Amino acid sequence: MTAKDIPLCVDLDGTLTPVDTLEESLLSLAKASPSRLLMPIVCLLRGGKAAMKREVAAHANYDVSLVPFNQAFLDWLTAEHAAGRRLVLATAADSSIANAVAARIGLFDQVLSSDGTTNLSAGAKERTLVAQFGERGFDYAGNARVDEKIWRSARKAIVVGSPDQAKRARAVADVEQVFPAVGGSRFVWLKALRIHQWAKNLLIFLPALLAHSILKPSILLESATAFVSFSLCASSIYLINDLLDLPADRHHPRKRRRPFAAGQLSARSGLLASFGLLVVAIGLALLAGYQFAWVLAGYYGLTWAYSLRLKRAAIVDVMTLAGLYTVRILAGAAATATPVSLWLLAFSIFIFLSLGIVKRYTEILEMAKGGKIAGRGYSEHDLPLLLNLGVSAGYCTVIVVALYINNRDATLLYHHSKPLWLICPLLLYWLSRVWLLTTRGEMHDDPVVFALRDRISLYVLGLLGLIVLVSI
Repeated sequence: MTAKDIPLCVDLDGTLTPVDTLEESLLSLAKASPSRLLMPIVCLLRGGKAAMKREVAAHANYDVSLVPFNQAFLDWLTAEHAAGRRLVLATAADSSIANAVAARIGLFDQVLSSDGTTNLSAGAKERTLVAQFGERGFDYAGNARVDEKIWRSARKAIVVGSPDQAKRARAVADVEQVFPAVGGSRFVWLKALRIHQWAKNLLIFLPALLAHSILKPSILLESATAFVSFSLCASSIYLINDLLDLPADRHHPRKRRRPFAAGQLSARSGLLASFGLLVVAIGLALLAGYQFAWVLAGYYGLTWAYSLRLKRAAIVDVMTLAGLYTVRILAGAAATATPVSLWLLAFSIFIFLSLGIVKRYTEILEMAKGGKIAGRGYSEHDLPLLLNLGVSAGYCTVIVVALYINNRDATLLYHHSKPLWLICPLLLYWLSRVWLLTTRGEMHDDPVVFALRDRISLYVLGLLGLIVLVSI
């Protein structure tokens, strides 16, 4: 028999696709109907893992059309199919998931999968393949240690995984092909944790900075501890948010390249990392003081509310974003026992409301180009209104600054308050430029990230800092 006559059996999770469809189905179920999460456990205890998979697949509403694939491996499968080879999808996933994947790809001649009674994994899969094709009567493509038993019975092994996995496969089978896994390096993890977003948490230093007490060693240490705690907590939330947002991110032209959406990191590893980061963040929060810990808890709860519900509520979503930025200022004040002025809070609310609307405007504009706006409470017809609201909120920021400079509170902190008036035209210029770029479709969907990368924005920030120093 030639290679063309030997059926090629292909695993799904971790091989054809880098993701685990069961893990992602559970996440989809948790987001869509948390009250049903108990049922898979009941099914697992009563009918085993196959019954549990059937229950999850039936109620998770998992969108198989968005599942990413290992492209290099898929290209090879396409070439094998074009050469006339028989392809079999052999997976432990539930039949509804397996059949949907097979229909999407259009390469497989047969599908073997879990059926609600039999869980087609490891030993059960090996017995099924040998019964259908005979010992050494098939080739098998897999990715994990559990596949080694199947490789022992296969004619040849195709490995989708690391060099170490390929080495283990060669110890038990004749390896025909090795394809690199779509895995995550430390740099992928840094991307998933969104380290660059930690810059937003520098707002924690703002109350002490504006109170001119930031150079006191104790204040600086308290602010730094709060900053690290807040940043770890934020990264913990980012991981969960990305996992819950997988369908929307995979629809998004840029966010689909995020580590979880692209399948570079598994849902399980994301959940474990999120839990670990949260534990460390809580420990540091308690060191920073109970007042800060309560503010952090409020931020965590509000972020969860935003991720699960509020981000899909028009107007409420951008107001929540502004509130989350303002909470960072309150956290810094709580950590250092620094009174926070109403002027600062008003400034924060207006400027971050404007930037929050920039973020949403940019997302809607970008998604509308693709003909679909998923996971948001807006349509492209709302763009003119959002433009008016965003510009108005930004200009209110300048009014707040002007009123503050003309107030007695400014003269108490600044010996030369007149140079502070230069802040107003700088803010007017920067906000107007931000909105000009936004309406042109040239804005990053996170305006804070844009400001940190934009040369003109950095020049404006430097001038603002210089003005404040001259005025002290």
